[in-house]
Amino acid sequence: MLVTCATRCGCSIVVAVALITFKAAPASAQAVPADPKAGTITVTAGTDLVNSYMFRGFRQDDTKIITWPYGDLGLALYSGDGGLKSVGVNFAVWNSLHPGDAGRDGPSGKLWYERRFHSTLRLGFGGGVSLGTTYTAYSSPNGMFTPVKEIAVMLAVDDSARLGKGAVRPYALVAFELDTAPGLGQVDAGFKAGRYIELGVRPGWAADTVSIAFPVKVGLSLSNYYELAGIDHKFGYFSVASLVTVPLGRTSSFGAWNIHGGVEFQSLGDTTKALNGGAGSKMIGSFGFGLRTGRSR
Repeated sequence: MLVTCATRCGCSIVVAVALITFKAAPASAQAVPADPKAGTITVTAGTDLVNSYMFRGFRQDDTKIITWPYGDLGLALYSGDGGLKSVGVNFAVWNSLHPGDAGRDGPSGKLWYERRFHSTLRLGFGGGVSLGTTYTAYSSPNGMFTPVKEIAVMLAVDDSARLGKGAVRPYALVAFELDTAPGLGQVDAGFKAGRYIELGVRPGWAADTVSIAFPVKVGLSLSNYYELAGIDHKFGYFSVASLVTVPLGRTSSFGAWNIHGGVEFQSLGDTTKALNGGAGSKMIGSFGFGLRTGRSR
């Protein structure tokens, strides 16, 4: 994702973001249909606490507990019975607050390390297939990294209707860095804009009182995403995680609340290992709460 100013000054802090942040939604998905009718507005919000902040294998900060408040507004634009089942857009904001070396205890002396805005156009097709295109702008209010812009395309399949409890929900994501210069606007502080690919599955099990997910993914460089000393290393990282989500009571007029927590293990490639102080793996723990609600206009 991003490259910190500290990295360019010879420090070991590097930008990162973890998978676990975005896994709160499944627990409260019962509050809103998976393919809501046109005009339905959904709001997802919450806060997570993590011990380490990783983004596609790049270490960001692991010196103190980090807080991730976030919010997402979704609007269903179309719902039909043809080949195109649904069209929706989402607008979201995500923040990372650091009391440690990347924030208040670091060179900036300021807590607010990262602010992220992204918007997504999502198309739903038959057979649980969906295609999403997302524009993301990453910035650092405390000035620890230069702005990063990215376009990502994600193809996902929800195979739960066919496979039931054996569903694996595979997906593929390709991301392109935009508006870069050597050492600027790139996750690896490299010479050329990077192209990233992520392949993963998201098996799990859900009941009324608890849901458990076991996401697995691998991050690779299509070109120049994991540069190290001018050489692009194709393997970035491998991740396996588990997440438990518990709904808090029944869905009410205020939406569906949940608490969730999990652990993630990342095995790192040559570039990400070098920028992780030489350590070839990382364990990440998280805990948080979330809210999801939806209304039809």
